[in-house]
Amino acid sequence: MLTSHTHRNLVWIDLDNPTEEEIHWVMDEYGVNQIVARELMTPTLKPKVDLYRDYIYLILHFPTLNRSGGPNIHGTKEIDFIIGKDFIITAHYGEVDFLHRLAKIFEVNSLLDGDDLGSHAGFLFFFMIREAYQTLENELDSIKDRLELAQANIFNGLEREMVIEISRLSRDLLDFTRATKLHREILHSFDIAGKKFFGDGFSYELHSVINEYYKVESSIESNRAFLLELRSTNNSLITTKQNEVMKILTIMAFVTFPLSLLAGIFGMNTAYMPIVGQNYDFWIIIVLMALLTGSFFYFFKKNKWL
Repeated sequence: MLTSHTHRNLVWIDLDNPTEEEIHWVMDEYGVNQIVARELMTPTLKPKVDLYRDYIYLILHFPTLNRSGGPNIHGTKEIDFIIGKDFIITAHYGEVDFLHRLAKIFEVNSLLDGDDLGSHAGFLFFFMIREAYQTLENELDSIKDRLELAQANIFNGLEREMVIEISRLSRDLLDFTRATKLHREILHSFDIAGKKFFGDGFSYELHSVINEYYKVESSIESNRAFLLELRSTNNSLITTKQNEVMKILTIMAFVTFPLSLLAGIFGMNTAYMPIVGQNYDFWIIIVLMALLTGSFFYFFKKNKWL
C-alpha cells in the first residue's frame, strides 16, 4: 500500500507491503535505480547506508515484541529509507507504530501550515529516527518494570514461577541487542553521508540521532546487567530451597531406616522373640521407636544438621 504525505515542498511516500507496480512508480517518479528497487522488495539481512547522487539509501532493523501473548511474533522488522532533498520514501512490511504516529504529526503540520518539519527531507528523517528510538526506550522501560516486578516476586517466594518470566525477558533483550547491534556503525556512516548530501548545517541533527541510539544502547546494557543479577539471585534461592528439601528428605530416610529395621526384626516369625508376648509388648516397642527417633533428632540438632 502506498501512502503519500505532503507538507509545503516536502513529500513522504510510505510503502507498506509494496507491490511491483508501486515500486516501479517510485522508480519512475523519484529516479530510484533498479538495485535499490530490488532491495525494497526483498528482506536484507544486515543494515546498510549508500550515498547516491540524488538520495541516501539507508536500511535499519528494529526489534518487534509480542504484546498479544502468542508465540512466534518476536524478531526484527526492516525499514528502508530513501532520503532525497525534498522527499523521503519508507518501505516496510507490516505496520510500524512510530511511522503511524509520525504520519499523524505530519498531517497536523500540513493542516496548520507549521514549519516544525524543517527545510529539507533530512529533518523529516531526523524526526522519524528520533521517534523510533524513543519508542525503543519506552519498550525498554517496560522491560525494566517487568524486571522489578520479577524481583519482587522472587523475594515473595515465587522463584520457580519466575524462571519462565526471566527467560522471556532474556529473549526480549536478545531481540533488542540483535536488531540494534549494528546501528552504531551504520549511523556513523550515515553521519558522513548526511554531511556530504545536506551540508554541515545538518550536523547537529546527525549527531543527535547518534546520541538517541546511545541512550537505547545504554538502556539495553543496564537491563541486561539487571537481568543477569536477577537470574543469579533466583537460581541461588532455588538451589538453597532444593538443598533444604534434600537435607530434610535425607534425615527422614536416615531416621526411618533403623525404625523399619526394628519393626522388621520384631515382625520375624521365630520361635522366640524378646518382649513379644509380654504385657504391653506393642506399647513397649512403640516407646523404643520413639526413643530411637528422639535420639537421632537430638544427634542432628547437636551437630547443627537441622
